[in-house]
Amino acid sequence: MVRRLLPLLLVATAAVPSVASRADTLLMEGVAEAAATAAERPRRGMTMDQVRARWGEPRAQQPAVGDPPISRWDYDDFVVFFEYSRVIHAVRPH
Repeated sequence: MVRRLLPLLLVATAAVPSVASRADTLLMEGVAEAAATAAERPRRGMTMDQVRARWGEPRAQQPAVGDPPISRWDYDDFVVFFEYSRVIHAVRPH
């Protein structure tokens, strides 16, 4: 019984990846420009005090929400996201 099912199982297994191996291509604009200006934004792990000392007061601050608390500071050229008091992301708005 097993010898009869083995060839059928092998054929079925070989056919599945060929059907599921299609993918879409995601085109992202501005990646090179964002990478080139990364040094002009706060780095991951910096504290709020370090960001404030280097770039000054933000033009706007959004209060922390969620758990863990995520807060946002808006500067003219970038937005900084903090988890507790540490930078997790600094991005250029579009």
